[in-house]
Amino acid sequence: MVRKIGFALLWLGFGIYAFTLAPPQQPDTFELIAKLSTGQWDDINPVVIALFNLMGIWPIIYACLALIDGAGQKLTAWPFITFSFGVGAFALLPYLALREANDTFEGPKTKLLSVVDSVWTGRAIALVSLILLGYGLLKGDWSDFAQQWQTSQFIHVMSLDFCLLCAVVSPLVKSDMAKRDMHNPALFKAAAFVPLLGVIFYLSVRSPLKTAEEQTESVTTAVTGPVL
Repeated sequence: MVRKIGFALLWLGFGIYAFTLAPPQQPDTFELIAKLSTGQWDDINPVVIALFNLMGIWPIIYACLALIDGAGQKLTAWPFITFSFGVGAFALLPYLALREANDTFEGPKTKLLSVVDSVWTGRAIALVSLILLGYGLLKGDWSDFAQQWQTSQFIHVMSLDFCLLCAVVSPLVKSDMAKRDMHNPALFKAAAFVPLLGVIFYLSVRSPLKTAEEQTESVTTAVTGPVL
């Protein structure tokens, strides 16, 4: 219950801050969003370009965790993931507040779950994320970005949204590791507490997901030996 209340208050607080305390919306905000969405990046700070595109990567990261988690929930995860492509943490925090703790995967493992479970999906996410990070860090104008952060509601809230998505991923990582019978405290701490880099590394190395039936068969085989 404390966890649920905490996520609910975080969602409410972030919403109030974004619409009442953040810098004002600038007249060219919708034009900027249109240019970012259509690849017209010539006159846009690379930091903003990288951040905007990474905000499109985060929902995919959460999909790799929440869609598997949602398979064992009364609450379906995919609507929250879908809306997160547009509003980020505003869509994901309600799911984190309403979900129940669940450390097992019953199945079935659908084609979609097989895709988000694949280590190669995780490695593709990691590659794209690293390219975007490198582009923003090496090519960006950070003094200009700092100024935009102080004056633009869109840049300000998007930046905080990115930080929030980094901060609240740990419950899903913990549950995902339990489903895979992965007992590695160092890997969990990296995934949960190293912003972005930790979770994309985890998705790149995690063990394949097994259903409860497959886990039972593995235990039986380990105890009795393989059937010849």
